Parts: sequence; C-alpha cells; structure tokens
Amino acid sequence: MAEIKVLIEGYTTADSTESGEEKTCPTITLIKDGDNKIIVDPGVLDSQKILVDKLREEGLSVNDINIVFITHSHIDHYRNIGMFPEAKTLEYYGLWDKNTVQDWEEQFSDDIKIIKTPGHSLDGLTFLVKTNDGVVAVCGDVFWKKNFPENDEYAIDSEKLKESRRIVSGAADWIIPGHAGMFKVK
Repeated sequence: MAEIKVLIEGYTTADSTESGEEKTCPTITLIKDGDNKIIVDPGVLDSQKILVDKLREEGLSVNDINIVFITHSHIDHYRNIGMFPEAKTLEYYGLWDKNTVQDWEEQFSDDIKIIKTPGHSLDGLTFLVKTNDGVVAVCGDVFWKKNFPENDEYAIDSEKLKESRRIVSGAADWIIPGHAGMFKVK
C-alpha cells in the first residue's frame, strides 16, 4: 500500500467575507509508492525553505522526489515545481521528463489511479491512492476544503465540477482538498 502525508496544510481567504487581499497556499502532499516519492502541488509558499524543512522531517531532500504531480494548472498549485529539477512532472497533458513527454496511464501504479476531474479548471486531475486507511483522493480544487461553498465562483464549468465531486466522493474514503486538511467522506 502507498503511504500519504500532508506536509503543508493549505489555506485560502477566497471564500472570506473580509475585505483585503486574497491569500492562498495549496495543500502540499507527499506520497510514497514503491520507488516513487511524489510531491503533489508544490504551489506557493512564503519561502521554499518551509517545504525543504518538511521534506527533511521525513528523511528526504528535494533530490529524492522523482515525480511532481500537478492537480491543475493554476499557479498557486504549481509555482514551486522548479524546486525539483530531477523529478518528472505528471500533469494533464502527460508525464514529462525534462523536454520529453509520454502519455500517462490511468492505473499509474498498483496503488494509484489517475482520474480526470474537470470543473474548477478544464485540466483537473485527481490521484486515488490506496493506503492502509482506505482510498485517499488528492484532488486539488475539486474540493477547496471540507465545507467550501457548493457554488465555486472560480469554476470554469459548474456542472462538470458537480460531477467530478460526485465521482471523487464515491471513490474515496478520505479527501485531501486543495486548501485545507484531509477529511473523511460522509
């Protein structure tokens, strides 16, 4: 079984009624799956040192990460991808190894399945990860956080987003959303 850990719990003020500038940070997740050490959505941080330190706590360095998975192409989720120069990048359009790309398989490994989850963006992807605690969906902004408003004003297609939420909720025991901690599916 794969292992999964939220390294940095994300946040956003996008749904706040407070005025002022929006602040956001994605949830940054580590997945250990056989020989693969995967970072999901390395996003934006006040300092890259925060992520370097979190990896060190796990006995890893940026050079140990061999895949960076991007749930969708909003910069708050991928800004720090360059921290991992030796890693392949897995995103909607393929699995990139430096300047070459190949198609990814839906069944990425024995314990990880990739599904397309459009709605918030057109290029949304979700990892469904089999763990000892059940299936964990790492879904970016399909769900921003546990009680995010049903109407995502940033969604490019609300109907597709509703369908993606239904599929993710039906396939997972746990959800790691785009901007908060993991929560159990009802």
